[in-house]
Amino acid sequence: MKNTKIFGMPFASVYPLYIKKVEKKGRTKEEVDEIIFWLTGYDEATLQQQLENKVDFETFFAQAPQLNPKVSLITGVICGYRVEEIEDKLMQKIRYLDKLIDELAKGKAMEKILRK
Repeated sequence: MKNTKIFGMPFASVYPLYIKKVEKKGRTKEEVDEIIFWLTGYDEATLQQQLENKVDFETFFAQAPQLNPKVSLITGVICGYRVEEIEDKLMQKIRYLDKLIDELAKGKAMEKILRK
């Protein structure tokens, strides 16, 4: 899985796409934010700061306050790869987020998405 081009992409350019994807399925921006907060440890203010600074994915995850300890419970296939088997740690974090957004768009309950 050598798609390191995404590492340099501004997170702020992908964030609206996450929102658009879930809103098409009747979900909300607030739910997207809740997933991001849960996964990364960001809060509303720090997420907004990252978006305004147009940080890339690499910086976004490097500066994340704390990756949720339950990330190992995120399993399954995203973009043809099993997220739990992705060796590159940054790519794995990006795919964790993709997987959670997909679950939201597919109508999964927030309780299950957040592995409660």
